[in-house]
Amino acid sequence: MKRKPIVLGLIVLFVASALLFSAGVKEAGEQETFKITFTTASVPEEAHTKVLVEYVAPRLAELTNGRVTMDVFSSGSLFSQDDELPATIRGNATMCYTDGTWLSTYMPSTSMFSAGYIFKDLDHMNNVLNGAIGKKLFEDVAQKVGVRPLASYYIGSRSINLRNPNPAMTPADLRGVKLRMPNSEAWLMLGKALGANPTPVDFSELYTALATGTVDGQDNPLTATEEAKFYEVTKSISLTAHQIGTVWPAINEKFWQSLGPELQPLVLQAFVEGIEYNNEIVIEKEAMLVDYFRSQGLTVVTPNIDAFKKQVNEYYLRQTNFIKDWDMDLFDEIARMSN
Repeated sequence: MKRKPIVLGLIVLFVASALLFSAGVKEAGEQETFKITFTTASVPEEAHTKVLVEYVAPRLAELTNGRVTMDVFSSGSLFSQDDELPATIRGNATMCYTDGTWLSTYMPSTSMFSAGYIFKDLDHMNNVLNGAIGKKLFEDVAQKVGVRPLASYYIGSRSINLRNPNPAMTPADLRGVKLRMPNSEAWLMLGKALGANPTPVDFSELYTALATGTVDGQDNPLTATEEAKFYEVTKSISLTAHQIGTVWPAINEKFWQSLGPELQPLVLQAFVEGIEYNNEIVIEKEAMLVDYFRSQGLTVVTPNIDAFKKQVNEYYLRQTNFIKDWDMDLFDEIARMSN
């Protein structure tokens, strides 16, 4: 497949800190060098892991003549999904993936970007988050949170994947369902908006939780369901497309500033170029996974999308305390961009 870049415990903490703060080491007469430690809960088979290893890391070395290199720690091997953003903010890691749900703990207004059905499709999301709105948002996050998102990568449209062979056709079918969600207020809010009983489980523990019945189901893009083999311990998928799933590669702001004006645009370029590399992998996989899951014995259906949209939108608007920090003018602008 041709890929056309878009130019545009204590030991672990010690190791991570040592890796991060190896940045800036230089010998007399040599240029300063930097090493990025990227922590992610994603497994090696996922597109947003592959793009780091296969494209961004070598591209960083190429663009910077070896002055910036990157080590990728996938599958939660360095920090758990719950801990990777706090670790990056502290500086125990250099980079991680984040999004509006995780950032909302530190900057509540970002929860707007995690709302169900805020994005119509991939093009809509790209126009918003990889355009002028995203540029301003990412700068605000850098100033207020201490990590700087560099781009938005597509991870697929999220679906409802249940142990029950009867798929969820409407929100009523999720009543009482223990639906695994990541452990943040915004993620749990999304689970409630869908009509389920959201249950926090770390991604690395989700397969076992599904196998043992600790949870009744999970919401993830089809790609993650295949790559983490959740289809082995579930029986139905509803193509709700309730969220156009994205992850934002984000860098510790102090580290970013230490790169200086010469290296910053080169690092940004490598990650922006990675958008198309990542997205092509996801789009190709999504196109074949419905048939694959059916071949594995799962029931895969398109539910009543209008019913889900109505349920989700009305639920959010009733949560006045949760949405009090949202910029509703911006919310309306984003909605108009979908037309």
